[in-house]
Amino acid sequence: MTQMGTDTLGHDGCQACTFGESAETHTNRRTFFSYAARIAAAFAALGLTPEAARAVPIAFVDGAQNGSERRYPIPAGDGATVDRAAQLIVARVSGHVFVFALSCPHQNAPVKWLPKDRRFQCTKHDSQYQPDGVHTSGRATRNLDRYVIRRDGDSIVVDLHRWVQSDKDPAGWAAANVSV
Repeated sequence: MTQMGTDTLGHDGCQACTFGESAETHTNRRTFFSYAARIAAAFAALGLTPEAARAVPIAFVDGAQNGSERRYPIPAGDGATVDRAAQLIVARVSGHVFVFALSCPHQNAPVKWLPKDRRFQCTKHDSQYQPDGVHTSGRATRNLDRYVIRRDGDSIVVDLHRWVQSDKDPAGWAAANVSV
């Protein structure tokens, strides 16, 4: 029997439980709203209005993690895929795949993709980056940080413990990509 305030599933007076819906229906609804909230938060963090988000060649994905590696499908075409949970951007540009940190190296603010200008831009101080992560203007003093990646069949595997800063290891930074 449901008590006032908390039901037998431990939920505080939620409407689904009050109206006798199953735990499975309740969980599916909760999962849906959780994903919807995450997507809305990602759009807001990237500075995107719903109208702009529909026009952006950006997808959102959760990579599959195995220990210190995260796996993503190779993007089918040029564009960017954001993994908010891992704070990574997987970008395909002119036959190459890159994986960047989602944050600007200046003060770690998130970067967003500006499709009209075909570039990334820092949301805090407007530093600008080409699709391959090369810094072009703004307060940042280096390119976007790239993760060390490798190709495994139809996937890109990211080593989450190895990223390269262009000012400290220019050769390693230049090599941190996969041809597709």
